[in-house]
Amino acid sequence: MPVVSAAVCPHPPLLVPEVASGAAPELDDLRAACLTAIDHLSAADRLLVVGSNSSTSGITRYDGSAGGTFGAYGAPGVRVGTGAAVLPLSLAMGAWLVEQSKVVGLPRTYLAVPADASPSQCLELGREIAESNDRIGLLVMGDGSARRSEHSPVHLHPRAEIFDATVADALAHADSAVLAALDPDLATELQAAGRAPWQVLAGALESSSLRGDLTYHAAPYGVGYFVAAFT
Repeated sequence: MPVVSAAVCPHPPLLVPEVASGAAPELDDLRAACLTAIDHLSAADRLLVVGSNSSTSGITRYDGSAGGTFGAYGAPGVRVGTGAAVLPLSLAMGAWLVEQSKVVGLPRTYLAVPADASPSQCLELGREIAESNDRIGLLVMGDGSARRSEHSPVHLHPRAEIFDATVADALAHADSAVLAALDPDLATELQAAGRAPWQVLAGALESSSLRGDLTYHAAPYGVGYFVAAFT
């Protein structure tokens, strides 16, 4: 059974109100968009959360009990899962969003993809996911370029906005070919953490009839954030 639904969300820790503190309302729209997109995964029998990890960790799979913490971001009391805190930020953020959503009761597993995984590796992972016998809801976590403005974590890059606009259009139209063609070297230069996970999504969508709906695209802190649902 192919992937029956999918959602794309960013993973800034500021989505967690305890991390954002007084700035939490600034991301209310983004937080709400993420939860709405994730609610579309309710048709699935199980969830697979995909995100990026450090390039030295390899492809890593975690079961549904895997834990994560936001202590490094000033909120040591906020954690996800019941097990040891082993999830990288992208997956911990995905777990936190799921735990706020209507699909919190669905079984879930996690897949961490190295940030420097090749497009062919990512596409093959996506194809394997699509060949599962389960009805899978795929939650793909990834940020766009972190160089969208002079106030970005890294200084403005002239190609950042064009790159993010290309991603946004591909998500809106469920265009797996455009996602598959994203240049990993350019993504690294632009510090776009979502490139590898988006290419896993591209592999999963290749033979799918799911349609995309981009519901959020902005760079409130100089980092490109996207939310999309595929149904």
